[in-house]
Amino acid sequence: MIEVSAKLVGGPIFLPGESIGCCITFTNPPVPSDTRSRSNKDVLETLAWASAQIHCLRSTSDKINISTPEAVVPEEVCISSSETSFAPCRGDRGKIVLSTKPKILFCDLRLSPGESKTYLYTEVLPNHSPPSYRGQLVKYSYKITVGTQRVNCPIKQLRVPLRVLVISGTPEIVTSEESVDLSPSNPFIEDTSERCGSAPHQNAAIELMQNITARRSPNVYNITHTNGKVARFCLFKQAYKLGEDIVGTFDFEGAAVRCVQFTVTLQCEEIISDALKAFAKQDRAVISFSNCHEVCLSMHQCVLNLPIPLYVTPAFDTDVVSLRWRLHFEFVTTDSNSDLFSVEKDSTSWQGPQSLAIETMIWDLPIQIYPTVLTPDPHSQVKYSIEI
Repeated sequence: MIEVSAKLVGGPIFLPGESIGCCITFTNPPVPSDTRSRSNKDVLETLAWASAQIHCLRSTSDKINISTPEAVVPEEVCISSSETSFAPCRGDRGKIVLSTKPKILFCDLRLSPGESKTYLYTEVLPNHSPPSYRGQLVKYSYKITVGTQRVNCPIKQLRVPLRVLVISGTPEIVTSEESVDLSPSNPFIEDTSERCGSAPHQNAAIELMQNITARRSPNVYNITHTNGKVARFCLFKQAYKLGEDIVGTFDFEGAAVRCVQFTVTLQCEEIISDALKAFAKQDRAVISFSNCHEVCLSMHQCVLNLPIPLYVTPAFDTDVVSLRWRLHFEFVTTDSNSDLFSVEKDSTSWQGPQSLAIETMIWDLPIQIYPTVLTPDPHSQVKYSIEI
């Protein structure tokens, strides 16, 4: 028996253009003492080969039909029906939208009991990589597939999930890494020209994103009804990072229409591209996350504090779908007589009216959400393993 384990270097979150590192360890567990005493020689385990590559799969909801089934070539039929052929996406549902070249880790690896061997798999994500996303209409998922095989045995696969975030709105810079090398190559010889680490344009994009989200430029909005002003809303900035709090203030002083209560919800909207809307039964979907609800009757001011979860996906655009973020406001207003809400001078308590004539107002305010740069914690890294 051989145990195959893998752990991502620097955490599970990456950006396009960044180098992904994965430590893959092959271990032959030590033989128990009682078994060793009955055996005259150690059990030597042998693996024929092992390789690794990255895939991004896109799956769509049954509510949309954005593409027709592609023709399957005879080679794919042979691979999908054979257990001794390396098919990294066998059994997965979806279309492969990104696939890196497979890299051979070793050939003919022999391990004695208690011996282990570790290999570092590195790959640079293309700049055009879509982000990881699990929506209602479209899903993008990434994985590193490690395949290995004993002689005359079926192939075993270890899948390591990873998350890719995209910084939307930054200028696209073309680099030489996108060019295809057409010269003859040997897959068993290590490529010393491969780059490791972050690309210079990626560091510039991160710095630009940090500057955008750190900039405080308060924006004031007058929320009005057909009968007059309802409230004055101040949002301290428009661009946020994952994990930040959206902070704003409501000012009800001098309002002509009384606001009874309000609800603010953080929402993302999936919008199918215009070229594919004709094939979709549903061209958009709205997903709600954190919300803030306050009863503000007779209040002069109120504070909004809305957290942005770390697990959500920042705004992005692909050839299939666009993701946008917004604040969804719902105001409950009343035009009842203002005398119902006044307190007499000699009274110490106030009795609210039994009923109110109310009306609901809805308003959407677009905002920008960007990725956040997390410090990797080596103690929180997850190890994935299989036994073959």
